[in-house]
Amino acid sequence: MDFEFEKQALGRGFKCVCGVDEAGRGPLAGPVYAAAVILPVDCEIEGLNDSKKLTEKKRDELFEIIKEKAVDYSVASASVEEIEEINILQATFLAMKRAVGSLEVKPDIALVDGNRKPGLDIAESTLVKGDARCPSIAAASILAKVSRDRYMLELDRQYPEYQFLKHKGYGTKLHYEMIEKFGISPAHRRSFLKKITGEK
Repeated sequence: MDFEFEKQALGRGFKCVCGVDEAGRGPLAGPVYAAAVILPVDCEIEGLNDSKKLTEKKRDELFEIIKEKAVDYSVASASVEEIEEINILQATFLAMKRAVGSLEVKPDIALVDGNRKPGLDIAESTLVKGDARCPSIAAASILAKVSRDRYMLELDRQYPEYQFLKHKGYGTKLHYEMIEKFGISPAHRRSFLKKITGEK
């Protein structure tokens, strides 16, 4: 994976490029996370890839390497309450805005994974499958994913009966079985569970 997209942005006159990605849009529980990462162009991070294609062990290793090599990085989230209030897409955008806004080194363009612009205060360029094509976005996807998984470990301690450690809040057979058995916890996104709650 080369820095083609970062270099294109720099070639268009931008001075500082950050990659932005999210983790946790699909799960039934827990916050949605986003990260923003500014990498030195041409910095080498072996094994950098879309976080979903990596093992947990590899993600944890890369998490530390990315933090070490990045010019700057930031991880942010939007809570279950915010997801319920403004919907998952807007909550994802909110987490992205928080991540970019918390960077100490201010980028002037963000390369964002996917095909929807979050509405940042800087220039935005979307990139479908960006986490597999663009190092800055891949790095952001890893920071967001590892941070969210670690938060789910906290939730697992808080609500051990749901076994969040095993499914990270995603809608697995086990997770649905635990919800049927123990009901919906404050960590759950009720709007994702309308079939169970009967809410409209």
